[in-house]
Amino acid sequence: MSERIEKMKRVLEHRLESVTIVAEATHLRHNLSAIIRTAESFGLSDVHLISDNDKKMSGAAKGAEKWVDLNIYKNTEQCLLGLKSNGFTIWVADLQDEIKTPETLPVEGKIAIVMGTELSGVSAVAKELSDGAVIIPMYGLTQSLNVSVASACLLQRLTTRKREFLGQSGDMTEERKEKLLKKWIDRDEKEKLRRQNRVSKNRSE
Repeated sequence: MSERIEKMKRVLEHRLESVTIVAEATHLRHNLSAIIRTAESFGLSDVHLISDNDKKMSGAAKGAEKWVDLNIYKNTEQCLLGLKSNGFTIWVADLQDEIKTPETLPVEGKIAIVMGTELSGVSAVAKELSDGAVIIPMYGLTQSLNVSVASACLLQRLTTRKREFLGQSGDMTEERKEKLLKKWIDRDEKEKLRRQNRVSKNRSE
């Protein structure tokens, strides 16, 4: 168990609180799951999901939610205004006149990237509340990417640049690290106990 705890501690050292991603009304469950897994893989501490279908959200998050904090909202305005009040700049993945790339987007402050729906992109509300737009430069005949693939492309470069700017692996507060470590250890212990109980029950039957 001590090796497992040490791994958890190493993961927490890489966690970023100042970069996050917002999935706005993503329709396909596998895309939602992929976005959440991608965010966790690149060390994000939080993911924001906007949908009026809580059942779809909880189903898509099954498994990955153990390692990131999921914040679910009924509408875009509630989500983005909340992020702004916490000091985040909002960047929509969208084609606009004034646009940034993962290389030119400012990483000094807190960054929230909004991914839109598979068919129509980000909403008018998201565009209105955003501080700007970001795109992934592409050089092939195909000029669009699956929303989960696009999320991965954006997060890979932005989290790398953010860590370079910080001069360290992550920026999660020590208080939150301690709370999450306790939460993860407690959950592991409960899961271990459930497995042992199942084994004991199967042997007795």
